[in-house]
Amino acid sequence: MMTGMERIGRLLEHKSVDRIGVYEHFWPETKVAWERQGAIPPGCDLDDFFGLDMSESWAFDLMLKPNYPDKIIAEDEDTVTLYDGNGATLRRHKLHASTPEHIGYAIADKQDWLDKAKPYLTVSPERIKFAEYRAAMRRSRDKNRYFAWSGVNVFEAIHPICGHENLLMGMALDPDWIKDMAETYASLMINLWQELFAAEGKPDALWFYEDMGFKNRPFMSPEMYRELIMPAHQKTIDYAHGLGCKVIMHSCGFVEPLLPSMIEAKIDCFQTIEVKAGMDLLRIYRNYGDQIALMGGIDVRPLAANDLPAMERELRAKIPLVMGHNNFILHTDHSVPESTLVSSYRRFQELGLALGTY
Repeated sequence: MMTGMERIGRLLEHKSVDRIGVYEHFWPETKVAWERQGAIPPGCDLDDFFGLDMSESWAFDLMLKPNYPDKIIAEDEDTVTLYDGNGATLRRHKLHASTPEHIGYAIADKQDWLDKAKPYLTVSPERIKFAEYRAAMRRSRDKNRYFAWSGVNVFEAIHPICGHENLLMGMALDPDWIKDMAETYASLMINLWQELFAAEGKPDALWFYEDMGFKNRPFMSPEMYRELIMPAHQKTIDYAHGLGCKVIMHSCGFVEPLLPSMIEAKIDCFQTIEVKAGMDLLRIYRNYGDQIALMGGIDVRPLAANDLPAMERELRAKIPLVMGHNNFILHTDHSVPESTLVSSYRRFQELGLALGTY
């Protein structure tokens, strides 16, 4: 039997393997609920508990003011309004992780960016979690798992400082501003990687989280992506490949119109493939499965409802069809929520891997 490191490494190169890979994301509340239920040991590592093939480390703080503690502005029974290190005012739900309500941003235009943001995006050790990265890589190597540095790329770095509305309006009305922000963040990340990897060693892959779509639409046209975001993506991807690292690109939402350009930029794996946003794993596989590896695309909703028959139908309809190119990694199309029972996820994993054995 192959190790996770061997298996994922080969799948990202479309080489023969013993079975499809397996990895998963779980909402923080899910682990808390399972511990409370006594379904998992307190403080356990879910990568270990479920025998997953990969591990990640989120090692960078890209806030304008790194390590800045959120300041509470207001709160009620269900929500809390915070002012963060990017100068953003956000309302978050107290009981579960979700996209916050965007109330206001200190950075609203190019001049704000030049005065209040760009001068502060400099390399400093306080932006890098050296010890956490070192410990995560050591655990991963000890377990023979494939190891990825994980973090945002430029789109997900930009919108927290100015908000989606200002970012998208800027794409249309002030594209040079958006280009400057994307270039600045790409350069910052490369400089931070150089510091981290020189000190602690390089990973197997760089995993970029870039939520560039919503239901049935990307946030931008393919033309805007190519002009404003793709050059920065290309710069960071080229850097990763220059290290000998693979590139995994995550994006929630409907981003299929952007995928040809993402492939041209040389991503090695596309992850999420969100069904409820309009993405279709089988269509993506037919159109692009010979070019990139795929991770995700299995509708999480039956699993979240603990509807085992529906979950099994979902797996049986997709897994046998997407393993033909030796490039598929089992994963839901989003994170596993707290409503899911451990026994349901176990069944999901066991059946998926049984169907995906060569």
